[in-house]
Amino acid sequence: MNTTGTILDKIVEDKKVRLVEHKNRIPLNEMIRLAEDALKDDAIKARDNCFHNALAKEGISIIGEFKKASPSLGRIEEKIDLTERIDEYNDSVDAISCLTEEDHFLGNVDYLKQIRKISTLPIIRKDFMIDEYQFHEARVIGADAVLLITAILDDAQMKDFYNLARSLKLDVLVETHDEYEIERALRIDPRIVGVNNRNLKDFSINIENTRNMRRYIPNDKLYVAESGIVSDEDVRFLKETGVDAFLIGRAFMESDDPRELAKRWKRS
Repeated sequence: MNTTGTILDKIVEDKKVRLVEHKNRIPLNEMIRLAEDALKDDAIKARDNCFHNALAKEGISIIGEFKKASPSLGRIEEKIDLTERIDEYNDSVDAISCLTEEDHFLGNVDYLKQIRKISTLPIIRKDFMIDEYQFHEARVIGADAVLLITAILDDAQMKDFYNLARSLKLDVLVETHDEYEIERALRIDPRIVGVNNRNLKDFSINIENTRNMRRYIPNDKLYVAESGIVSDEDVRFLKETGVDAFLIGRAFMESDDPRELAKRWKRS
């Protein structure tokens, strides 16, 4: 496991503990069976590639995130109602990111299941994916895509998890942070590559990271800018780098009107 930095180490170690709890509730063999049943559903078959297609369309795409907290920001205002926030996203963004990590982001798989009931938008399960169980679980709870974080996976894990996700009809956003991680990520030939402006060693943000890494992303890959996008200036700056999509969490979760904010940033 190629973890870097004490914050990331702690998140991954806590995730291992949570996985034991999940498997005690629903064993791996049962989760696999549930995922196989889900793949027989015509509605799920019809959603194949929907996350990729939402980002590949003409113009900038926006992934709106739902989260309750983060290690860098702490707890987000509790008055935010899931149904209200997703209704706003339904009117303004192209896909939804849902945090399901429990300890540091106060996420839950139940949030994603609730969102699935009230939105037809593509949903990416954003979590620290380190075990095959999580991918079958993602299929069962209604996700359309998953996140692979290069910094916490070795090359063999990345390849195996990517292939497993695609076999489960899940799109994959492969998250990188620097040139070395991009090089590793490209070995599995992903369709979607994200560059995180947040340094996972210390959780500091450098919005210019997306621009600096652009040269290493082949033109046939969809390019997603992640983290630190909070202002009109950030949006204009990143659009000039040629990204295909933004993943935005904090700005939307702290906004009184994320619907209007998303629409304005698409026009910027």
